[in-house]
Amino acid sequence: MALTIGVDIGGTKVAAGVVDDDGEIVEHMLRPTPAREPDQVAATIAGVVKELAHGREIEAVGLGAAGFVDETRSLVRFAPNLAWREEPLREKVASLVGLPVVVENDANAMAWGEVRYGAGRGESHVVCITLGTGIGGGIVLDGNLYRGRWGMGAELGHMQVVPEGRPCGCDQRGCWEQYASGRALVRDAREIATAHPERAALMLELAGGTVDDIEGEEVTEAARKGDPAALEAFGLLADWLGQGMADMAAVLDPGCFIIGGGVSRAADLFIERARETFVRTLTGGGHRPVADIRLAELGASAGLVGAADLARLR
Repeated sequence: MALTIGVDIGGTKVAAGVVDDDGEIVEHMLRPTPAREPDQVAATIAGVVKELAHGREIEAVGLGAAGFVDETRSLVRFAPNLAWREEPLREKVASLVGLPVVVENDANAMAWGEVRYGAGRGESHVVCITLGTGIGGGIVLDGNLYRGRWGMGAELGHMQVVPEGRPCGCDQRGCWEQYASGRALVRDAREIATAHPERAALMLELAGGTVDDIEGEEVTEAARKGDPAALEAFGLLADWLGQGMADMAAVLDPGCFIIGGGVSRAADLFIERARETFVRTLTGGGHRPVADIRLAELGASAGLVGAADLARLR
């Protein structure tokens, strides 16, 4: 049984695990991320890898990094939530652990994990969308992970959907993630509650009566209890999600979309409307096959499992 180690590096935690060639996690660990110190991040990664590798024959290590990874899968050019700028992550970690190392964008790793072992099994053309604070994405075409010429493809959240629209953390405006993400859901809910507090009575009650204290949990709970403002906010998210998928289908023509990330835990509140909007706005609708829309199956482990498998296939 071939074993590799996958590491999913986020802004707050490092999740690592030993993964076999069936995609099963043999052992799992979590460590906090020392986000402000690149050398400490590398040392933390190396520490968990060494601990997991002890007493085992490990082939390679795959790192899923939240940032722009170059085409050689070694350098993290930029990470919004970590102090990585032109960071030689592969070289640093490999020198510390003495094993082959591959670095991949975390959303790409998540997409690969779902295609190999999760909701995308058997599909050759897949677009994976992670709905969290922002939007991440991964694309598999003809069975291969699509990275783009410079390794920075599939930044789906930064498609411009509204010219001169809402400002985005990428320094542009009108990006998709400003309208169809967890942050967008909360922003819309607060705006609706401010304009029409009578429609948001339950949501405001859950937030202690203060609009600025409305967060995703309050929006979700209120929506499940029928709060009109919360349901409207989820409806807006659904429509933006469906429209975005229709735009991507016009370019990529995937067999399926996979929806993951933290917001997908509330998929019962938006996924059917997103499907309806997708079908309604699909170019050539009625004269073409319609891609399936599925929920991710591997949960928080998808990036770890995908990174481990990509290390195996290096």
